Amino acid sequence: MQYVTTLTRPDELFSLLKIGYTEKFKPNNKILNKENLSNHDWCYEVLNRTSRSFAFVINELDPHLKDAICIFYLALRGLDTVEDDTTVPIETKVPVLTTFCEGLYQPGFKVFGYGLNNDEKTLVQNFDKVVDIFLSLGDRFCPIIHDITKRMGIGMSEFLQKPVVTLQEWDLYCHYVAGLVGIGLSKMFASSGLEGEWFANCDTESNQMGLFLQKTNIIRDYLEDINENRIFWPRDVWSRYTLHLENFKDIKYKLSALHCLNDLITNALQHAVIALDYMSRLRNPKVIGFCAIPQVMAIGTLSACYNNYNVFTGVVKIRKGQRALIVDSIQTRGITATYELFFKFANEILKKVPQNDPSAKTTIKHITDIQNLCVEKLGYRPAGFDDFMSYDWMAVASLAASSAFLIARHGPNFFSKL
Repeated sequence: MQYVTTLTRPDELFSLLKIGYTEKFKPNNKILNKENLSNHDWCYEVLNRTSRSFAFVINELDPHLKDAICIFYLALRGLDTVEDDTTVPIETKVPVLTTFCEGLYQPGFKVFGYGLNNDEKTLVQNFDKVVDIFLSLGDRFCPIIHDITKRMGIGMSEFLQKPVVTLQEWDLYCHYVAGLVGIGLSKMFASSGLEGEWFANCDTESNQMGLFLQKTNIIRDYLEDINENRIFWPRDVWSRYTLHLENFKDIKYKLSALHCLNDLITNALQHAVIALDYMSRLRNPKVIGFCAIPQVMAIGTLSACYNNYNVFTGVVKIRKGQRALIVDSIQTRGITATYELFFKFANEILKKVPQNDPSAKTTIKHITDIQNLCVEKLGYRPAGFDDFMSYDWMAVASLAASSAFLIARHGPNFFSKL
């Protein structure tokens, strides 16, 4: 059980107990149906419902930037709801995607007939509430959100009508659905005054931040996507290892499946050095947390997925304790913790690289580049993270006693609820 693993890792245990439930929001159906609920509060409630990973970091931002990014997220999530709905014919979706951005400037704009779950349907069917708050943001943020929504809608419609075949097309698809998000966010950081003017024009670096996150999600979501008849792994890569991508679900294709998996993870790792350089330029502590937490989660997820056949049979995630440690460390120590955690997860991947893996040489090069940059930025080589002899065993004993008390009081599922 996951909490047993956490008990053996005092750093994760401490962070898990410290941040408690702050990563997990508890949507309340009654809240959305309140007649006197402001559109502002409604938007944040829907944000908490529809975001699997970004609600927490958005809510931690300074208020004037937080509202803009909340609306930015909801606008793009509305667009994504249209793209993802496989029950609607492509020829019906394309014009909705390409004109969706214009609705941002139309009070009362709503979209019906889309959404694979109730939260998605609620968002698009009540999108006029998002539009209301969007229009209140003013000229600092509205043109940025409109421009990115427009470009993303056009890109989504393009790839609805063709598969992802080449690595160049994989990069382009990821640019449309995530790289553009990074570009928009950077411009919003600059426009808010919280970050310098460099961020207004760093499209290449911002794009790679998005590519790193999106490729990680695509790699991790192999089974979910293949079961829904969606293919985002580039054909030019997987066709080198199998005739049919769904073959990887069969254990007899395990070796070729792992080679393909490691190949794609290696491709994703090439973006990490630029992501680290981008984050090194940030100055506002809350913006650092907003950017760094998802990026560290991404390399942690790649570490969990690397050479792991479970990607093809289930869901691979980093432990709750690891997530808590990442959040706690970055909120406490900022960019320093970011470098240390990137080094740590890169080192975990390095230890798992099989000698006979076709991508091994390139994987090791990317890992070395990541670690060298972390050491350069830190001015020291991070100590071993897995050396339990370095722990204060009095603290470990205290944490273990606290955990035993919490389990006794709240039951054996206490940690699974965090």
